Amino acid sequence: MSSIINSLVPEFSVQAFHQGKFKTISSSDVKGKWGIFFFYPADFTFVCPTELEDMADKYAKFQEMGVEIYSVSTDSHFVHKAWHDASDTIRKIKYPMLADPTGALSRAFGVMIEEEGMAYRGTFLVNPEGQIKIAEIHDNGIGRNADELLRKVEAAQFVATHVGEVCPAKWKKGETTLKPSIDLVGKI
Repeated sequence: MSSIINSLVPEFSVQAFHQGKFKTISSSDVKGKWGIFFFYPADFTFVCPTELEDMADKYAKFQEMGVEIYSVSTDSHFVHKAWHDASDTIRKIKYPMLADPTGALSRAFGVMIEEEGMAYRGTFLVNPEGQIKIAEIHDNGIGRNADELLRKVEAAQFVATHVGEVCPAKWKKGETTLKPSIDLVGKI
């Protein structure tokens, strides 16, 4: 199995529900800015709305950082709209909800569960050049945390703009980073 890290986002074009409208989102829409692909199993489920609400609550912060969020499930854009209309929690979402009913996007990111026709919980951070910089896949019973994702995005953005520096465990914006060198070997 080869790693998806630093690979380019696959070419795609899908329907989405966004701000009360249906629209087409493609790989060309992603390039030139930071993006998070946030895969989840299905609309009208249990853990999924808690995660999507958490992301909705932090959406303004992600936007301040120049990051667009794309939630993705194998439901159609029609189902996304129905869920949005039926749920106060999902009505909070301002980011695009991508529809992947064929599973093509889920397969391209390696999260498709073929026998179930839905995706694992996958989180992928893409840089403005279209490279995947973070890839995490969870079993579907394990919910994610938007605060931890924010921290990781800050670290990825820092490393992208500070060549030669790296962010240690639990690093937060404004804290000390490391400059790997032979002088640090065995001293951390």
